[in-house]
Amino acid sequence: CLEKIPSWNASNICSYHLQEAGATPTQELAFALANAISLLDILAERGHFDDDQFERAVGRISFFVNSGIRFVEEMCKMRAFGELWDEYTKERFDVRNEKYRRFRYGVQVNSLGLTEAQPENNAWRILIETLGVTLSRDARARAVQLPAWNEALSLPRPWDQQWSLRLQQILAYETDLLEYPDLFEGSVVVRSKVDELKAQAREEIDKILGMGGVIPSIESGYMKSSLVRSMSQRMSDINSGDQIVVGLNRWTDGIDSPLLSGEDGGIFQLDESAARDAIASLEETRAKRDPQRAAAALDALKEAARSGESMMEPSIECALARVTTGEWARALRDVFGEYRPATGVDGQKLALSNDRVDAVRHRIDVLAEKLGHRPRVVIGKPGLDGHSNGAEVIAVSARHVGFDVIYSGIRLSPDEIVQSAVEEGADLIGASILSGSHIELTQQIFDKLREYGAADDIDVFVGGIIPQGDFEKLYAMGAKRIFTPSDYELIEIMESITGVIEERLAAG
Repeated sequence: CLEKIPSWNASNICSYHLQEAGATPTQELAFALANAISLLDILAERGHFDDDQFERAVGRISFFVNSGIRFVEEMCKMRAFGELWDEYTKERFDVRNEKYRRFRYGVQVNSLGLTEAQPENNAWRILIETLGVTLSRDARARAVQLPAWNEALSLPRPWDQQWSLRLQQILAYETDLLEYPDLFEGSVVVRSKVDELKAQAREEIDKILGMGGVIPSIESGYMKSSLVRSMSQRMSDINSGDQIVVGLNRWTDGIDSPLLSGEDGGIFQLDESAARDAIASLEETRAKRDPQRAAAALDALKEAARSGESMMEPSIECALARVTTGEWARALRDVFGEYRPATGVDGQKLALSNDRVDAVRHRIDVLAEKLGHRPRVVIGKPGLDGHSNGAEVIAVSARHVGFDVIYSGIRLSPDEIVQSAVEEGADLIGASILSGSHIELTQQIFDKLREYGAADDIDVFVGGIIPQGDFEKLYAMGAKRIFTPSDYELIEIMESITGVIEERLAAG
């Protein structure tokens, strides 16, 4: 890549998902930079590059970051990112050319903080988060993409995406934002905050590198458990009111938004033919391609994977031979197996202790006596949806109040989830779905429950980005409870799912 496509960023270090998973600014800094440092350590150890090539390889690393609502702190975080990257590449890797030490990043601002309650407020949140990565010239993003105001309700419509694009265009072309040197240069307050973040990040990076680098820190579960702990603390703070979210836990009364009163309710309506059309297109591609060329390309890819050779050229040949992404991934899975990371939920608790928590725990104890075991729930993430925050927080919350919890992470099939529930003797399945496929996946879960003869013994609740218009369909399938981002009170959710088991026992 370095020689044949020298302007291409061969590696992108993505810390966006870290903040979406609960990372603090310090954690986002440290985990992302530790990732990049570990990657460069591997390149240096392999010894394939001379000094000039290695410097150019460093220069082709880019970052994709997040920007949250605390925009002053986020701006300081980005200044810290740039300074730390310059320092580590110079001190640790002896990169002499200042151009190759430049911190180059794109950003999508935070989606985690967008609310289903009073969703019109999200437009202002998105604007404020954008300022964190645009106000400071010396820490300004090279590329910006923004979520849509209604992403806590559904997938965005084309108009919603256009509205976010217009925000960027107004900032760039109507304001004077781009006309001045850095506005914060010389600020004692900013300098102090940047130095504080850098010191905290270096301490965390040293800890990770002391473990042997980012890979051991992932394999041990350290990084994931740290993120789950931060997310659990965030949700505890919102539940207690220590962290104010306007329209969610403060100033919740108001006039209904006219943005939600249109014919489509302000949300994206999925065309049910879209999946069929995609499958038909895939089948047409397979029918028209040269099957021998496709098979040979996959064989070459597997051979490169087994031998440790570069997989780039075989991958390009796979694309030219019209090999599908699924086939490409399956070939690599055949060689390497499938990695199942630590979930990070073990040993975690909420920072919540009050009479309501005690009352739920008492109800759980009563159920344990009646059932002959602790009430048991399988939290499942069906399909390719990788957004695990909700599932992890519910798993931690359920364990906090006394449930036995089985959570095996993301990207499981409905069959795997139901099979786990049957084998573990679960009382409940909680399905977390943020992909827009909640109707199809929930139906598959119920189909599998009937197939295993467990439909009368295991109840199902569903959570995710689920439009109100789909509730009736899910209830008709048999879902006992449905939770969306507006259901932020964790103990209220625990009270509700405890009630599901109580209702089943009462019904005999």
